[in-house]
Amino acid sequence: MSTKVNVGIIGAGRIGKLHAENLAYRIPEANVIAIADINLEAAQKCAADFQIPSAVQDHVEIMKNPDIEAVIICSSTDTHAWMIEEAAAAGKHIFCEKPIDFDLARIDSALEAVDKAGVKLQIGFNRRFDPSFKRVREMVAAGKIGTPHILRITSRDPEPPPIEYIKVSGGIFLDMTIHDFDMARYLIGDEVGEIYAAGGVMVDPAIGQAGDIDTAVIVLRFENGTIGTIDNSRRAVYGYDQRVEVFGSEGMVAVSNNTPDTAVYSDAEGVHSSLPLFFFVERYTEAYVAEMREFIECVQQDKTPSVTGTDGRIPVVMGYAAMRSYEENRPVKLSEIE
Repeated sequence: MSTKVNVGIIGAGRIGKLHAENLAYRIPEANVIAIADINLEAAQKCAADFQIPSAVQDHVEIMKNPDIEAVIICSSTDTHAWMIEEAAAAGKHIFCEKPIDFDLARIDSALEAVDKAGVKLQIGFNRRFDPSFKRVREMVAAGKIGTPHILRITSRDPEPPPIEYIKVSGGIFLDMTIHDFDMARYLIGDEVGEIYAAGGVMVDPAIGQAGDIDTAVIVLRFENGTIGTIDNSRRAVYGYDQRVEVFGSEGMVAVSNNTPDTAVYSDAEGVHSSLPLFFFVERYTEAYVAEMREFIECVQQDKTPSVTGTDGRIPVVMGYAAMRSYEENRPVKLSEIE
């Protein structure tokens, strides 16, 4: 293996471009040699912007390229599972954006292919790599707050996605809350046994007409006894609201929103500060770089990624449990979904 890891990227949309830029300019251990997208012009533009030598329309060219050691899958969700299987069969290490799939059987098939091939698979739950959230996890794991009693996660978007996206998103629990499900497991270091979800359409009636909800509160009961809550909204008028708190027998640790600056202005009308950073690209800039740096290091140093295929599967199970709970208005055990 060369000093640098040769990488191919599949998907030149928003996330694909973000990873391409980070790999090209912020992770010197990586060497992006090709990018593919069904929209060839998008791939060509991305290649030109970030000095990637090859832009192709068919992702199979990346799978067949013997010089490419690792692939970054940033295509649509319905392609993830079978592209993981293709990459595994080609002996390439894999970074895949979440979710792996909406179908648990297809997820299991993909994970089996990865295990059989002996390649590495990292799932793109980038929030684990946020410095503030990572610090909370470290403090909980070190016993700084004693035994965790209550977890609170607030996750609200500045505006809802387009209705056409809502229709194919899998629903709020599999599209939006899935990040929070992963964060809950990560922060507490334990599995959730039971979920109760309540929700409604409070932002846009069109979201309800599309078969989804836009506002939700989810109660989690962890196997170790911790009680967690997640609250979601598709629209917070003041910006991207991302906060966590873990309360325990010996204390509490909390993370507030990131803002563009820390200036606080006080006058006769009140005390004023900047609104939160607008959305996930701005809020989690460092996290996106850190997750990709870990993936490249795992390939170089033959290490297992900290966010595995199993970590990609469990939040999907949690999403289906939340969906069933909302539909049937009762607590649902994750074992019911399995």
